[in-house]
Amino acid sequence: MNPHLAPVEVPDPAALGQVQRLCDLADPYATGAEADGLFAAAMAETNAWHAARSPFFAALLQEQPEIPAPTVGDGVRTPLVPAAFFKRHEVLSVPRDEVFLHLTSSGTTGQKSQMFFDRWTIRSAQRMVARIFDHYGWITPDRPVNYLLYSYEPAPSLKLGTSFTDNYLCDFAPARHTTHALRHTGSGHEFDVHGCIAALQRYADEDAPVRILGFPAFLYFTLERMKAMGMAPLRLPEGSLVVLGGGWKGHTDRQIGKDEFRAAVTERLGIPAESVRDTFGSVEHCVPYVECAHHRLHVPVWSRAAVRDPGTLRPLPYGQPGFLHLVSPYITSVPAQSVVMGDLASLHPGEECPCPLSTDWFTVLGRAGVSRNRSCAVAAAEMMKGMS
Repeated sequence: MNPHLAPVEVPDPAALGQVQRLCDLADPYATGAEADGLFAAAMAETNAWHAARSPFFAALLQEQPEIPAPTVGDGVRTPLVPAAFFKRHEVLSVPRDEVFLHLTSSGTTGQKSQMFFDRWTIRSAQRMVARIFDHYGWITPDRPVNYLLYSYEPAPSLKLGTSFTDNYLCDFAPARHTTHALRHTGSGHEFDVHGCIAALQRYADEDAPVRILGFPAFLYFTLERMKAMGMAPLRLPEGSLVVLGGGWKGHTDRQIGKDEFRAAVTERLGIPAESVRDTFGSVEHCVPYVECAHHRLHVPVWSRAAVRDPGTLRPLPYGQPGFLHLVSPYITSVPAQSVVMGDLASLHPGEECPCPLSTDWFTVLGRAGVSRNRSCAVAAAEMMKGMS
């Protein structure tokens, strides 16, 4: 068994028994009345947990209840906390000496979300990722791969969530060789586009599959540079995989559509579109959302999603654009079990996707308030200024 699939126990089994049961569900896309009932019970437990330990959250529960979102569960309390709140406030529901990991959401400038994780919370989130990778057959302990990571090379003081995540994803297949796109210089990070091109050329001549992880903009800029240099398209080995996340923030004027992006990857690297997957997640809400083969971000069994009106915060029906509201009882370290993201999205029922999954899925339409909500992708994009 992959160690990231191993059991992990909640901080208090008596108080969080339903949270344990929900997060122990092994099928990442299970549906049905039993799963819905377990989710509602787990949310009640996690709300009580945080109310007893966080004066901030206890006060939220005393305010006028929010309008329930049917996609989350009628009657399930989900006090609305903007993700931006964690950029200005540190609120914990565990003693600081129980903090197992501290991550931030942005680079060296701008506002940072300060998120604190106890052992249960981060291990639980990692197990979710492992179960989704296992679902898609991406855990291959007997098949080494070459990695090209479009993320930050580790440094002693680096606490960015994206760097942590991308390096963690390397645990699902043994590394034959690893290349980081954002190289640590001693005083920061720089985008090494020529190093990325050299790695791709070298990997194309080997027999190991290639896994490309990280920011999509960096990969696209690499493909652009290869084309500008007159390089012939490469064909990476069979079984190669692209798993991206982080968006194009800071370079929206050069952003291309996802279909066009996938076509460029297929043309320049020979990786089929179904093996090019986008993801969504954040340091404030670590539940993983990974595209299916039809490129829909399905909601896993451990969470629920809603979309809320930007003006009234009322829940909106399927297909209507609004703020993405993500809910999961897994987190015990910080009262972030019900977060309204700064992203605009639309939510859709599972049957509108031709893949076998039946859970709801969402499409991210853009970012609201970018001037005050910088992220890792924004900080990273600054390194690409001046590139052609």
